[in-house]
Amino acid sequence: MLFTDRTDAGRRLAVALRHLERRDPVVLGLPRGGVPVAYEVAQALRAPLDVIVVRKLGVPYRPELGFGAIGEGGVRVISDEIVRHAGVREKDLVAVERAEEAELLRRARAYREGRPRLPLKGRTAVVVDDGIATGATARAACQVVRAQGADYVVLAVPVASPDVAARLRGDADEVVCLSTPNIFSAVGEWYRDFSQTSDEEVVSLLARATGGIAAAEEVEVDADGVPLSGDLVLPGDAGAVVVFAHGSGSSRSSPRNRAVATVLNRAGLGTLLFDLLTPGEEVYRANVFDIGLLAGRLAGATHWLGRHVSLPVGSFGASTGAAAALRAAAAADSGVGAVVSRGGRPDLAGADLSAVRAPTLLVVGGNDTTVIGLNRQAQAALQCENRLEIVPGATHLFEEPGALDRVADLARDWFTSHLMPTAG
Repeated sequence: MLFTDRTDAGRRLAVALRHLERRDPVVLGLPRGGVPVAYEVAQALRAPLDVIVVRKLGVPYRPELGFGAIGEGGVRVISDEIVRHAGVREKDLVAVERAEEAELLRRARAYREGRPRLPLKGRTAVVVDDGIATGATARAACQVVRAQGADYVVLAVPVASPDVAARLRGDADEVVCLSTPNIFSAVGEWYRDFSQTSDEEVVSLLARATGGIAAAEEVEVDADGVPLSGDLVLPGDAGAVVVFAHGSGSSRSSPRNRAVATVLNRAGLGTLLFDLLTPGEEVYRANVFDIGLLAGRLAGATHWLGRHVSLPVGSFGASTGAAAALRAAAAADSGVGAVVSRGGRPDLAGADLSAVRAPTLLVVGGNDTTVIGLNRQAQAALQCENRLEIVPGATHLFEEPGALDRVADLARDWFTSHLMPTAG
């Protein structure tokens, strides 16, 4: 069984967990990759979502060998047998536990943004990850939620090694796994898109699930007669809306675009993330580099949005999506009031750059030297208000700590100042 991405995996997993709805469950995602899967499960079961933050305690000088695990609330699960056989001294045990506890608390605070941990006492806890290879973290998570008072523990994953899935049945009351392929080497090989989940995405999904951000509405975008799936978020105080054009190799589920969208939502900006290509079209790699096709789809989606929402519209493009956003904005009737490019290839918009009238912000990573040059080339062709921002130390995907936060802040400020002048 092959999954498109973690969102697809979560939706499929949710179908297999429908029987738990009557048990009033709490869904717990293992950060980071398990949280996007858990979010879809929680939405389908109408259940609260939280993270289950655990830290494995590794034997000194043999950290791959775990002698226990710790969780929030002072929970510690220790294997006395491993401690004894490995000769772990008490002072070493304390030192390892102290270091891991500090990291556990840091991560928990960062993910929840100050919200309290959901109580599990007497509840059904559904522990969700994006897949299981060795099972060490999943086993620790099941033990920790049991120690935190969960009455019934379910371990739910889209894919796992068959022997590991069998062993884990001793750690949970129920194990739900959609696929246990006989030939299994890594979780990522069972996903078309297994891009890294960022801390920002974990934070945004938890905030959305707890009502801190307006829920996404699944919509069918009519892009000039082509139906495309999309996620529309409109905060109650929305003063404008931004349409996202993802780059090659990603979809509306792009974790980086979703993280940026969450920052925009908090600033009162609506967002529309949609798939520029149909599932059948995505199979052909050349389509993701067909700027004319992508720009036409984006223009159609923007016009569709204008018929449904009476708000100023901006465009956010990543990679090849940036070229599509600029080419679409070059049309006289585009209706686009501002454009932001993240790690984009605006140069691929070619001669259309000179016709763009919407204020344009180009954001590039400081270590993405080739793309910096291409953005400078595109900037020279623009005749509208524009700015090039270089994020120091960032590479093409802005995966470095704080890099994507900087992109999101720049995009938020650009859109609010140009689409909602009174907020600037």
